[in-house]
Amino acid sequence: MKHLFVINPTAGKTDRSHEIRAEIEELAREMGFPCEIILTRGPMDAADIVQRAAGQGDELRVYACGGDGTLNEAVNGAAGYPHVAVTQYPTGSGNDFIRIFGKDTSRFSDLRELVEGETAEFDLIDCNGRLCLNICSVGLDARIAAGMQSFKKLPFLSGRGAYALSTLYHVLRGISRPYEAEVDGRHFSGDFTMLVAASGRYYGGGMYVMPEAEPDDGRIEFLLVRKVTVLKVAEVIGDYKTGNYRRHPDLATHLTGKEMAILSREGRTAINIDGEVMMSREVRLSLSPRKIRFIFPRGARWESTFFADPI
Repeated sequence: MKHLFVINPTAGKTDRSHEIRAEIEELAREMGFPCEIILTRGPMDAADIVQRAAGQGDELRVYACGGDGTLNEAVNGAAGYPHVAVTQYPTGSGNDFIRIFGKDTSRFSDLRELVEGETAEFDLIDCNGRLCLNICSVGLDARIAAGMQSFKKLPFLSGRGAYALSTLYHVLRGISRPYEAEVDGRHFSGDFTMLVAASGRYYGGGMYVMPEAEPDDGRIEFLLVRKVTVLKVAEVIGDYKTGNYRRHPDLATHLTGKEMAILSREGRTAINIDGEVMMSREVRLSLSPRKIRFIFPRGARWESTFFADPI
């Protein structure tokens, strides 16, 4: 079995690639396993690296050393190869997908636990041809994420500051946008704040948006949040972030299914895919026939045991 460590040197607040490389090399010597270490150089580089390695046909374990974006790229490179398994060594700022493992999430920061870990087959969501392991969304959250990229370029502004400024900017410009949406043949039309498709439960740096989601149940959880007023946005978003969207049945519609199509009436719209941003007027989301073998620490479990507070 081969072990491939893909390091994103731009993940997190500082470049830890030298430190991570040293940790990997020390563990490989101690445990006696062959490994290859490659640093990414740009967007989707991790996907290309993993796909090339997967194409060699050897049993392969891939360790995405970075955040949710690095993990997403590794998954896109490995999907469809039954001899390849993927995991995350979390060095990014969000690391949201692995939060489904609850109290065992911290164990992903132990490389030995991952090398000795077990695997399970997880579902993937196809979003306009790009695969998603965790959550896809369209709406206010995706626009804020897209805006952050511009605000980050401002001097002396931290990542948190860029997020706050982008949030203020997009709230003032209008919280909702007009969309057409169809979930498994059921049609919805009007102004929406957010449209979400989830296989995982957390995104956006720890927002617990979809308590019902399971990564291996062969279905997608959809959440459609209709127009929210400025006066009510803080309350609704607060409940949304803690999995309590059910407190707003007049605004939030939860559905379970296999596919959703979205059409933006205002032209191209931002799409969040595991923390990465794409732009398109039409969005097609579906349960992918491809799966991913995911590595996790032995004995760790992801089944949901928490339910949102009753209404």
